[in-house]
Amino acid sequence: MIRRTFLAMTAALTFSAPAFAADMDIVDTAVGAGSFTTLVAAVQAAGLVDTLKGPGPFTVFAPTDAAFAALPAGTVEDLLKPENKDKLVAVLTYHVVPGKVMSTDLSEGLMAATVNGAEVTITLDGGPKVNGAAVSTADIEATNGVIHVIDAVILPPM
Repeated sequence: MIRRTFLAMTAALTFSAPAFAADMDIVDTAVGAGSFTTLVAAVQAAGLVDTLKGPGPFTVFAPTDAAFAALPAGTVEDLLKPENKDKLVAVLTYHVVPGKVMSTDLSEGLMAATVNGAEVTITLDGGPKVNGAAVSTADIEATNGVIHVIDAVILPPM
């Protein structure tokens, strides 16, 4: 009986989570997820919190903490230094596309202009990817856009 109740509660919470996320903006959704602490810290250091809490809509390809951890040692710490704010902004805005782009809008070879000004390429062979970074979770809706979780940090062309 207890086990059945626990399973029912777990299922109910699991299926209600996306609805809850849609009640929060992109930043609050990322904070609430708990797996984007590095991304959130970077957004704060770059001064982009107010922008990503704004009306949007935005599509954010959000690297997880594990994606940031996979970067060469010292990369994140270097980007977070105040003197590297412009580089940090360039990297973060390369993960943002203006408008709300859902997974059903993606097509093979799609080129999408980012807020950074450069384009990312979407591929679908073997699952959706953005510049080779796999989309592990798609269509997390927020009040001002959508988040697609990716497994790598994508870097803008230099």
